[in-house]
This record gives sequence, C-alpha cells and structure tokens, in this order.
Amino acid sequence: MSASTSTLVNVRRLSVDFQAGDQVAHAVRNVSFTINKGETVALVGESGSGKTVSAQSILKLLPYPTASHPSGEIFFHGKDLLGLDESGMRAIRGRRISVIFQEPMTSLNPLHTIEKQVGEVLQVHHGWTRNEARPRVVELLRKVGIRDPEKRLRDYPHQLSGGQRQRVMIALALANEPELLIADEPTTALDVTIQAQILELLQELQREMGMAMLLITHDLGIVRKMAERVYVMKDGEVVEHGTTSEVFYAPKAAYTQHLLSAEPKGDPPKADITAPVVFETEDLKVWFPVRRGLLQRTVDHVKAVDGLSLQIRAGQTVGVVGESGSGKTTLGLALLRLISSEGPIVYLGNRIDGATFRQMRPLRKEMQVVFQDPFGSLSPRLSVGQIIEEGLLIQSPGMGYAERREAVGRALDEVGLDPAAKDRYPHEFSGGQRQRIAIARAMVLEPKFVMLDEPTSALDMSVQAQIVDLLRDLQQRRQLAYLFISHDLKVVRALSNHVIVMQNGNVVEEGPAERIFSSPETAYTQSLLSAALNLTTRSDTAVGK
Repeated sequence: MSASTSTLVNVRRLSVDFQAGDQVAHAVRNVSFTINKGETVALVGESGSGKTVSAQSILKLLPYPTASHPSGEIFFHGKDLLGLDESGMRAIRGRRISVIFQEPMTSLNPLHTIEKQVGEVLQVHHGWTRNEARPRVVELLRKVGIRDPEKRLRDYPHQLSGGQRQRVMIALALANEPELLIADEPTTALDVTIQAQILELLQELQREMGMAMLLITHDLGIVRKMAERVYVMKDGEVVEHGTTSEVFYAPKAAYTQHLLSAEPKGDPPKADITAPVVFETEDLKVWFPVRRGLLQRTVDHVKAVDGLSLQIRAGQTVGVVGESGSGKTTLGLALLRLISSEGPIVYLGNRIDGATFRQMRPLRKEMQVVFQDPFGSLSPRLSVGQIIEEGLLIQSPGMGYAERREAVGRALDEVGLDPAAKDRYPHEFSGGQRQRIAIARAMVLEPKFVMLDEPTSALDMSVQAQIVDLLRDLQQRRQLAYLFISHDLKVVRALSNHVIVMQNGNVVEEGPAERIFSSPETAYTQSLLSAALNLTTRSDTAVGK
C-alpha cells in the first residue's frame, strides 16, 4: 500500500505558542509525525514535553486565541485541519476523530445521566431523537463491557467505578465509529487489573472497527503492549522515532535511554524487628450502614474493612495493595482516626480508638498524610511557604515568624527544592516538584508516621523514581513508619518491607514483600501481579542488555 493511500493523519512542522501577557511560551516546535490507517502510534515523554498539546492541535481543542500555530500543517485525508473554520471542525470532532481523556470523572458531566451523555453524540451528528438513540446507547455500553446496560442508563457518573466511567468514555468516543481515536493517558488513574481490561478492550474495538489510534502516555509498558510506532518528545520537540522494537531495544537518543531506565529501583530499608511499634491494630472493622425506607432503617452494611490486623514499626513500610473499593484508603483513614471504626488502635503503646477530636489534636503533628494529586491537595491561593508553615502555625503557635521561615527552608532543602522557592505558588511548579512540596508540608512537623495515599500514580516514570528515592532517604534518616497505599506494584516493591493484599474489605494475603512478589499464594494476588507484569517495561530488556 502506498503512503498516499495508507496515511490517515500527516502532521508537518507543527509549532504551538501560548501567549500570557508579554510572555510567549514555545510549547511545541516543528513537530512532525504520521498516523496510518488502522495503526497505533504513541507519543511519549515526561509532563510538559508537548504530547497533549500536539494531539489536541489535531482537533483544534487548544484555548485559542491564547494558543497559536506559528508554523505547521495537519492533514487529515489530505485536508489541512488548521485551515478549517469551526463549522468544518464540528463535522470532524466526535464523528471522524474522537478523544478519550485522562480523567473520566472530570470529563463526564456530573449533572447528566449516562444515557444523555452518550446519546448526545448520536443526536448531534445524526439528528436522532433520544428514543431513537437509546438502542444504540445500550449496544455501545454492552460492547464496552458495562453489565446490564439497560439498568445503568439513568445512572450518573458518581454512581460508577473508575473503570466503568472510563468504559462510558470509550463508548462515547466510539459512538460514531471514528477513523481515529486519540487516547490521552486513558488508564493512568486506574488499577492495574482494570488497566489491562481497558487496554484489551481498546485493542479489540480497534480491530473490529479498523480504527487508528494516537496513544499519549508516560507509561512505557503500555506503549510496548499497544503501539506499532513511537515518537519520543522532550521540551516540545521529537527527539527520536521509529518502530516500537527499534525504540525499545535500540534507543539512540540519551533522553529515550533515560526514560527506559527510569523505573523505581532498589530495595526498601531493611526492617528491624526490634524497632518500636508505631501503629498496631487487631480485628479492625469499618462498616458503613446501608439505610432504606422512610425511616432510614439500617438494612445492611458495606464492609469497607472487615477484621484486619497489622503492625507497623519505626523505619518500616507496610504496603497495601488492591483494586479500587478494596478498602485501602479506608484503612489508613481509620488508623488516623479520621473515620469511625471498631477494634483497638494502638499508637506508640497507647490506645487511641476511643480518643476524642480534642485528644487527637496534639497527636496530629506526629501523623501526616501525602495525597495522590499534589495539585489538588495544595491551595492555589497560598505560596509554597504559607502552605508548608500552616501546620506549624497550628501545632507550634509559640514559634516566631523568622523561626517558621527557617523551618520551611529546611523542609524544602530536605526534599530537594531551593528554599528560595518558598514565595512562589503551586502552579509555577511541575507535578514532581508539587509532590515534593506536599512531602515537605508533612515533614516540617517532624512526624513519626506518614500515610502515603497513591503519592506517585499521577507522576511520570522518571519522577516516580525520584520520589521513591526521596521517601526512602527520609525514612532512613528519620526512622519514619510508612503506610504506603498504591495500585502500582513496581513502586510498592521498591518501598515496602511487608505487603497486605486487600479485596472487598478483606485481607486475602499478607507477608514479607519479597515472598509476596516472588511466590504469591492466592489467585487474586497472582492476577494483580500478572496484570502488572504484562504492563511493565523491564529496564534491562528495554535497553537491549
């Protein structure tokens, strides 16, 4: 087949600038790539490399006129999309080219039912009524693996799990059987088993529809599994491209080699069985009542955590893994006494399960949390210094202004950031830097226990590795006890001494991390590890050693 008949999209010398007052940011510079009919092409690179901006330019989804194209052409079936007016683009968006975005909860309208949102695409492009569109909506939901789709038509996005919401996004994107699907980090926020299901679903639908796919991701394991060709981007430019096997097994650019070797490595600090026990619980239960009827009587319970026991020592990390809804975060919140629970909770030898809010307040200084999304957990209205010193204002009211500023500077320096950055704001930092700020906010209070709730899942691979190294270093220096909650088993393996595997509120397996990863005993743990290994790019094979 000749290039002229096989090429679906041809991007030539594309540049994108963003204007902010007198400042101009050159986000993309002279990027060229092609997508052939029916193939999967991946754009990879770290945050800020220009992947998403390049892809969104195809459908002219950038915030114009703030964004502009100083140079470039984007040909789709030989027609330059950059030259089309809004009417011409509407005929292509959602019908011939569709998009799946990274976070389905923010991409789906929380005020509209699933039927209305999927059906709207059919109504706009085909002029169907709601009743005419309903059979097609049911068919699409069934095709993407939604069970009993007729019963889910009136559901709202918040009533679905993360995996179900992403399936609805896929149904919405594929409603008109597009020729090209742009998948922008389609599985980043999902559990490893759900990731595998979504990727398998996309491949199956692609084969069935003969559709091309532009895959945007920082997860190289997904690229190796899905893509035929790869373009590697850095600072708005393509630094290397080729077939997937060429890029993975014989990378030429130093940046590509860096990406391929950037997985979290090393072992957690050796556990000391004589170290003091920081947290201990036995037969812990967190049951949420299910109430029905006019009088709201309790008819059942959701057993979020059902009879769990654990022990965390100083300098030790207990990793908690499992799919969404397994009870991982609920466990952490119960230990911190942020939600009600049943069963003894012992902190440094003292029971705290019956402690009041007032009694817990002095202990909060010693128990800290680092959350999943650093941008969402940092106030955009406060400077970095104000964010980090907030805990000191509450927990150490006698500390003077100069002393607080000095403590903030030390905390920033400890996490590898310039203390002079304390007067800047969160939006001025990258994702990895924002997570370092979140860690500094926790460490400034000199805690003894830190709950880490998916602290690396929103970060690039290379940044993940840096954060893992930082957490290990802080743990060794301060003898911190960590409860590490994650669905990323590579990171869990690099940090944890002991692993608890949860499913539906129950512990299905636990033990030393080395044993869990080398010889899992239960089918559920084996399925988690199998899904993770199928998506993982091992650094030794990736660079052809």
